[in-house]
Amino acid sequence: MHYKTIVLSDIHLGTPESKAKEATKFLKNHTCDLLILNGDIFDGWYLKRLGSKWKKKHNRFIRQVLKKMEKQNTQVIYVRGNHDDFLDNVVPLYIGNLTIVKQYVYESFGKKYWVIHGDVFDSITTHMKWLSKLGDMGYNLLVKINKWYNIYRAKRGLPYYSMSREIKAKVKQAVSYISDFQKELASLAHSRGYHGVICGHIHTPAIEQIGNILYLNSGDWVESLSALVEDEEGNWNIIWYQDFIREYKEL
Repeated sequence: MHYKTIVLSDIHLGTPESKAKEATKFLKNHTCDLLILNGDIFDGWYLKRLGSKWKKKHNRFIRQVLKKMEKQNTQVIYVRGNHDDFLDNVVPLYIGNLTIVKQYVYESFGKKYWVIHGDVFDSITTHMKWLSKLGDMGYNLLVKINKWYNIYRAKRGLPYYSMSREIKAKVKQAVSYISDFQKELASLAHSRGYHGVICGHIHTPAIEQIGNILYLNSGDWVESLSALVEDEEGNWNIIWYQDFIREYKEL
């Protein structure tokens, strides 16, 4: 499939929980004019920890992005996130088809979209990084448990199940946080004169009309395994890896 634009975020390369293999397979089977990597593609927080390991599957994802730039002439916009905030030392950076920035304005069919990872609105991440990292450790533990649970499910022919996604959908505080996050971003995008906002960060894919703003979240490649795509007519959709694999096997 070819798309005008593909948006991926929160792949967290460098962590054991990163579904880099799946993200690479998705990119390999989809082409686009513009690829937006919307933050937390690398996980600098985890890579700083003692004993962290960089795996071949993480290299394969990077090679796939480079292949798109070199052989398919794909323009790549890399918006830094909070886990890859080490990029603050080099942004803005322009190298051929690659642009690395803190935020980006994407114009399509007469509409302006504010592209930002989203961590700037998370006061815990911004002002109390130590607490955010503590929460990140708990989240990683939950994802590890989820990994082994899905190995158990796969052996019994059951589909992938995200425990953290279900928790976020049912726990009142999590639901409230996601709602506030969406409204906050939409409100700020509206005040700046944009038609929409494209973000990641909270690992919750969504396409929602909030007032005059189209809120778009690409999800992640740790628990949701989702991508945001724009077709040649300017229509936005979410592609779930599970659905893609199911269709891929049927071809």
